[in-house]
Amino acid sequence: MIVVTGSAGFIGSCMVAKLNLEDFRDVVLVDDFSKPEKTKNYEGKLYSQLVDRKDFIPWIAANHKFIQIIIHLGARTDTTEFNVELLTELNLDYSKQVFNACVEYGISLIYASSAATYGMGEHGYNDNHELSNKLQPLNPYGESKNDFDKWVLQQPRKPYFWAGLKFFNVYGPNEYHKGRMASVIFHSFNQIKKTGGMKLFRSHNPEFKDGEQLRDFIYVKDVVDVIFYLMNYRKDSGIYNLGTGKARSFLDLTRNTFKAMGIPENIDFVDSPTDIRDKYQYFTEANMDKLRSIGYTKPFTSLEAGVKDYVSNYLMDGHYM
Repeated sequence: MIVVTGSAGFIGSCMVAKLNLEDFRDVVLVDDFSKPEKTKNYEGKLYSQLVDRKDFIPWIAANHKFIQIIIHLGARTDTTEFNVELLTELNLDYSKQVFNACVEYGISLIYASSAATYGMGEHGYNDNHELSNKLQPLNPYGESKNDFDKWVLQQPRKPYFWAGLKFFNVYGPNEYHKGRMASVIFHSFNQIKKTGGMKLFRSHNPEFKDGEQLRDFIYVKDVVDVIFYLMNYRKDSGIYNLGTGKARSFLDLTRNTFKAMGIPENIDFVDSPTDIRDKYQYFTEANMDKLRSIGYTKPFTSLEAGVKDYVSNYLMDGHYM
C-alpha cells in the first residue's frame, strides 16, 4: 500500500497517475475531497481508498501494517498566504504528526519541501543540510517549509528512509484549479488564448533585461519520476533539490508557449507591483549534484519539450494526466 497526501492537488494527482502507469493499484489517496474544482484530478485514477486529511493520522495507526511508504505532498501552497497560524497548522504541525507516525510505525516518508526556503538566494541554492539554519525565506509559506526541514534535521529518531524535496518552479497538467498560484506557463497560455498576446513584468534590476529574469522551471513529469526513483531506492536519506539545474528566462518560456500554440509572438512589458519589488527573485537555479550523486541519471525535460507537451497534449483540450 502506497499513500499519497495532497492527491487531489497538482503534483499529488500526477504522482497517482505515475503510480498507476507503473501498475500500482493499492494506492490510498489523502486530501480534502470537498472541493469540486479538484475532482477531475483524481477521477479515473485507480486507487483503493479515499481518506479525508482530518482522519489521516488515526487512519495510519489503524492501517500501518499495510503501508509501504507515505508520499506527503499535501500542504497549503499559497505563497501569498499571510495567515501564519493556518500555515503552521497545515504545513508544520500536520507534517510533524505524519513524520512522527512514520517513525513510530517504521514507515518510509517522502515529503514536499520548497525552493521558497532559499529566499533571495543569498546562500545559493545548495541542498546541504548545514545551510537550513541560515536560510531566510521571503514569505510565511517559505518559512513554514523551512521550519519543518529544520525540525526534521533536529530529530533524534527518523524514519529508516526519508527524503524532503525542495521543488523549484513546477509546471504541467492538473494545475487547472490553482488560480493565481498556477504556473506562469498556465497563465501565459490562457492570456495568449484570450488576448493574442502576453504581458511580462519589466525588470527593475539593472543586471537583468526585461523578460530575462531567470527561474528553474521543472516539468511535473520529471518531479514524479524522481519521487518514484526515491520510493524504490530508499537509501541516502536527506533533503534534496528538485529542479533541472538549468535556469531559463521568462522570455524563453513565453516564446515557447506561443510556438506550441502556433500563434505569432506578441509580448509586452508592464511594471511589476511595487509591493513585491523588494522581494522579487531575479534568479533561481537548483544545484542538482546531491541527487545525481545517489545514482539518478535520467535527464530532465528541456523547457522546449516540456512546454510543447503541456500545451499540445493537455492545455489545448483541457486534458488531465
